[in-house]
Order: sequence, then structure tokens, then C-alpha cells
Amino acid sequence: MPAMSESEPKRIGLSVDVKPHAYDPVTHPELFEGVLPRRVVAFLIDVMIISVPLILLAAFMAVFTVFTLGLGAFVFFLYGPIAVIWALIYYGMTLGSAASATIGMRMLDLEMHTWYGSPVYFVLGAVHAIAYWLTVSFLTPFVLLVPLFTDRKRALHDMLVGTIVINNAPRAAALRSASPFGGRD
Repeated sequence: MPAMSESEPKRIGLSVDVKPHAYDPVTHPELFEGVLPRRVVAFLIDVMIISVPLILLAAFMAVFTVFTLGLGAFVFFLYGPIAVIWALIYYGMTLGSAASATIGMRMLDLEMHTWYGSPVYFVLGAVHAIAYWLTVSFLTPFVLLVPLFTDRKRALHDMLVGTIVINNAPRAAALRSASPFGGRD
């Protein structure tokens, strides 16, 4: 390697390794088949799972307020933060589990991974939930139309945090064996 002169810029040796997408819809269409409608149903199941403890908590808070003759009404100020913390813990724990899926996603044979194939971890699961609520809140629910126009069926919040939702391995294998090509694309 020739010696650099004093006037040339010095290189610091920084190298960035960009990973390719792990899931290709052209070579593995079974990973993406039917994901969008099942993802909506999974979300509704998860909302119900999150809501039930919050409804019970609100009922307890109301009873507490009545028994304290209104003095316990201050506990309702804690309801909002408790609801947010509970939802973040739910999404973080379930998406960060070995199944990489919420309970609703597990029921519908879906799982979430990073775009390069790694499993989701607790913080990424919680950040994914925050990104979802922020994009839907600020950009209206029309932002949920984005997956209809992307090849990997990724929503805007999936792209922002680097995740992808696919069929789990057993479902993908069943779809692959049921394909008209007999698993030979």
C-alpha cells in the first residue's frame, strides 16, 4: 500500500456491514401468505387480553373510591400510567419470548423477527408497540394501508423499528407442502 501524503484525508478504518433481508417473498411466499388479515385478528385478541386486567383494575378503583367516600379518587390519576406500563410489559414480554409472538399472534401462527432474521427482544417489542401507537395517532389509521403496497407486507411501524411479521415455521411448512408446486418453487 503506498504511503499517504499529508494532504490526503486519513481513513479511520470504519466498516459497516449491512445485512441482507432474511425473508424473501419471491423465494418463500409461504412466509407471507395470509399474514395481514390474521395480523389484524391477532391485534384484536391482544387488545382484549390487555383490556381485561385494566377493566378489573378500574372496577377495583371505583369500589375503593366508594368505600373511602370519595377520598380514594386520587388513584384514578394512576390509571393512565398503569395502562401504558402494562401494555408495554405485555408486548415486551410476549414479543421478547422464545416464540417471538404475542398471545394473539401465537393463536394465529404468526411470529415477529428482525428484518435480518434475529428474534425480537423485550426492548424491541416494547418499542414496536410505541411505534405502532405513535404512527397510528399522528398519521391516522390510514398508515395501516402501507402493508398493502409493500412486498414483505410490512407496516410503517415495522419498517421504522426493523421488524417483520411472518407465518411461523409449522404453518409455513404446511403452506409450502400444499402449494401447487409441491414445495418446489
